[in-house]
Amino acid sequence: MAQRSPAEIRSSIQSNRMELALSVDRLRGEVSRMTDWRGHVQRHRPELMVGTALVSLLIGGRLLRRRRG
Repeated sequence: MAQRSPAEIRSSIQSNRMELALSVDRLRGEVSRMTDWRGHVQRHRPELMVGTALVSLLIGGRLLRRRRG
């Protein structure tokens, strides 16, 4: 293996730092997007409304059965 000069090592370290900084920024963006519950609600509003309606019907039906029986 060839020996690297101090300048080459410094250059490699600087390059690695820059790549790491970019990776951390991308990761921050992904974490922010994934934990944005308001955004998830906004994107999936129709599904949430249907799910809420179904759960309400199920709970209401069970409550009616208990009162009758």
